[in-house]
Amino acid sequence: MLSCPIPAGGSTAGSPCCRLAASHQPTRRTRRYPTDLTDAQWAELDPLLPDPACLAGRGGRWEKHCRRLIVDAIGYVVDNGIKWRALPADFPPRPTVHKRFALWEKAGATQRLLDALRDRVRLAEGRVAAPSATVMDSQSVRAAETVGRATRGWDGGKKVAGRKRHIVVDTMGLLLTVLVTPASTQDRVAARSLLRRLRDTGGKRVALVWADGGYTGSLLGWARATPGLLVEIVQRPQVPYFTVLPRRWVVERTLAWISGHRRCVRDYERLRHHHEAMVRWSMIRITSRRLTQPQ
Repeated sequence: MLSCPIPAGGSTAGSPCCRLAASHQPTRRTRRYPTDLTDAQWAELDPLLPDPACLAGRGGRWEKHCRRLIVDAIGYVVDNGIKWRALPADFPPRPTVHKRFALWEKAGATQRLLDALRDRVRLAEGRVAAPSATVMDSQSVRAAETVGRATRGWDGGKKVAGRKRHIVVDTMGLLLTVLVTPASTQDRVAARSLLRRLRDTGGKRVALVWADGGYTGSLLGWARATPGLLVEIVQRPQVPYFTVLPRRWVVERTLAWISGHRRCVRDYERLRHHHEAMVRWSMIRITSRRLTQPQ
């Protein structure tokens, strides 16, 4: 049973469910969904979430609802692919959950949360926290009718009308950065913005990026001159049978992990950065589970 104590020094019913438990209303809810965080996962996530504005001296109200319930609700949407309005009634109200989802993404908290979890997993695996080699690839996904025409396109190669998500992962398959564009955007064009974002979001130690043949051309010289990265193309061998490609299989596995979350199978988001947030939250779930499960 998840519980939060009564504010202002009242009696408590169980251990606090989040570090701001004394500020919101008493809450009791049984852990009932497979997407709900375990206690070990929440212990990793809770300290990494940003402080509310009132605690930082910028005014505003205390948060009314438990943060653990908010994160569980976001995870429920990401994994089950439901509409925000279809959230079960035992979660906080839909406007509250969606507003917190949007505010955390706008403040960059989702990316910082993912970065911190990824660093901890790498350290637990005996690696350096900041990777030096990465892999990038893209995936086109069909767009729902909620996606505006200005932010969607047609991928002639994959025969997909929608958007394309471009990702960079480390050699363990953990996400570093994501960029969403119309599906008509060529990989080598989007890669310039993607690699700039990689430098801005914790990829300062990265020196090598593996990619497929879609990234050949002027991108290779630009990457070496501007962000100072070596982009190495992993060519597909000319064989009449399926073979696992070295290095590239890692990012393709990550794309499969992301597509295992139903909200990411198609693009339902009106705003491109909200789909990027859905991808980040799917990897936050995977990374936190990997960090807390016994090896």
